[in-house]
Amino acid sequence: MMLIATDLDGTLLRADKTISARTSAALERAAAADLPVVLVTGRPIRWLKLVYEQLATPLPAVCANGAVVYDPHRDQVLRANPMAPEALAEIARRLADEVPEAVLAVEIMDGREMRHHIDYPMQWDTPHGGVEAVEAVAELLREPAVKLLVRAGERDPDEFTARVGKALAGVAEATHSSTSGLVEVSASGVTKAAGLAWYCARLGVPAADVTAFGDMPNDVPMLAWAGRAIAVGNAHPAVKEIADEVVATNEDDGVATYLEKVLA
Repeated sequence: MMLIATDLDGTLLRADKTISARTSAALERAAAADLPVVLVTGRPIRWLKLVYEQLATPLPAVCANGAVVYDPHRDQVLRANPMAPEALAEIARRLADEVPEAVLAVEIMDGREMRHHIDYPMQWDTPHGGVEAVEAVAELLREPAVKLLVRAGERDPDEFTARVGKALAGVAEATHSSTSGLVEVSASGVTKAAGLAWYCARLGVPAADVTAFGDMPNDVPMLAWAGRAIAVGNAHPAVKEIADEVVATNEDDGVATYLEKVLA
């Protein structure tokens, strides 16, 4: 059985966070043809509502860069790999040493809620529920988090991620999907590939039968794991480098174009 795994931002979604009618129709055709599609995103569960409102049927999702596997039909978390408070404290200590000007945020309650330092810049155009600002870093570290977010002003995203990743080596995974220098930190061993592999094993789908779409460095582990890796035309160079094929951009319905050929 073939399975389609697709990133959201910059891949399935357009820049305005909408899904085109063409892409929505292609996803409906996939469902009608019993071709499973799973969303694999860095986004938390609470953000998926904006996506599901645009789909005829909500799709299962691997969220928070692999830390959470979610069944929308039952509103159930099937699997979660959070960072424990002790691990978060060690991560915060290392970041304070390496990037003392960094400000942090955490995704808690399996990504249903977010807690951020009062100095952390919130950059969403769309309001999200379950978001709380706190004044002390210690308040960010008191309960398990499926993802920790790091900002330190505008930074080169590749360079800053490499710097954070080096500081957290052996303790956590660092990646990015932004152009502004936002680094996303997960528990050691947690990547989009790991979360998707767990979901596919549950369905009995081997990696060789998975076609994955992506655009940013946080997609690289998933694309490297999947049997076929597809980059959209607007993808980061690191994604295009490992892709088996490059399709049209997210604005030009690259994922839909590919699905239409598969379903023809």
